[in-house]
Amino acid sequence: MTALYLDADACPVREEAFRVAARLQLHTHVVSNGARGILLPESPLIHRVIVTEGADVADDWIADRITAADVCVTQDIPLAARCLEKGARALNAKGHRWTLENIGNALAGRAVAEHLRSTGARTGGPSGMTPADRSRFLSELDTLLRAAMRPAPPSLRVPPGGF
Repeated sequence: MTALYLDADACPVREEAFRVAARLQLHTHVVSNGARGILLPESPLIHRVIVTEGADVADDWIADRITAADVCVTQDIPLAARCLEKGARALNAKGHRWTLENIGNALAGRAVAEHLRSTGARTGGPSGMTPADRSRFLSELDTLLRAAMRPAPPSLRVPPGGF
């Protein structure tokens, strides 16, 4: 059964995700490391998961539980890669789908940016959310969740051992 996982601490599209998941009647796991202030709709399908503080603890919780039938919303590129390795689908808050074809370049770009920051270079940050970003997110999330709810053909499954 398909579930939605939200990497929730810095997720600007929680409300949109809740609406889509409610319409499709999907279990949604809202994973954070202590942000009890995140308001959740009253629903037996929404599950708050608060993990301990620490680097990648929320990511580990999601990656340990996500399956090929699930979708993860995250801004974290390494978490998206881990989800893809398990055959799951991943999407960022601006509606960009992470795929086996584009995740490698994203990981490499992230590594370059980290290196530049470690040398003192300013790399800037992401641009702010626009109404077009939110609309694209809603459309892509609906598409990914509906696709996840259908069984995947064997040719689309990630081979054992990942990428």
